[in-house]
Amino acid sequence: MTTTQRANYGVKEIAKLFPSLMKIKQKSLREKVAAVWNEAITTGCDGKGWTFAELRAVKFTLLAGDIDMKFVEHLNSCALQCIATADVLKRAFRCGIPVQRDHLIAGALLADVGKPLEFDKDSSGKVIQGKFGQQVRHPFSGVALAYKHGIPGEVMHIIATHSHEGDKMERSIESIIFHHADFVDFDIAKVLGKRAARK
Repeated sequence: MTTTQRANYGVKEIAKLFPSLMKIKQKSLREKVAAVWNEAITTGCDGKGWTFAELRAVKFTLLAGDIDMKFVEHLNSCALQCIATADVLKRAFRCGIPVQRDHLIAGALLADVGKPLEFDKDSSGKVIQGKFGQQVRHPFSGVALAYKHGIPGEVMHIIATHSHEGDKMERSIESIIFHHADFVDFDIAKVLGKRAARK
């Protein structure tokens, strides 16, 4: 995809990748989340951009070996885990756990939005960590994109703290929920990757 061919994906198109986007009740936040993803998709891969098909084919993680879960599937998994966890906690905590659902869902969908910038393709078309990704990990580029599009600080906090970069910060309730959902997928992926490598 060249600069002149660059698409402009709105809420409906981004929701085809991430259906939980439509569970964000606040329309302006939904639109901002879609705008962040639009920019990540169209400017990632060292400026070449990604097609939806290419993005759907990217592995969930480059750190777990060859497992049958893709990047987009991982984000959808995390969003659904976060929604389910919030529902369980609402029933379990008699004190009334204060979860901002819109912020939680937006954070779940945006936590890895920096990865399309972090990833590139080598000359054979294999997805690799690009030069930009070696310099700036996705929590940082994700926050930068989110800030540019007016995403609330509570959501940027989830993006910034979801990985090990957030281990020295006090995470919000929403960030705690996402962090654990993210690592449920990641830790299981590592186990599956090791098993696949032994076969």
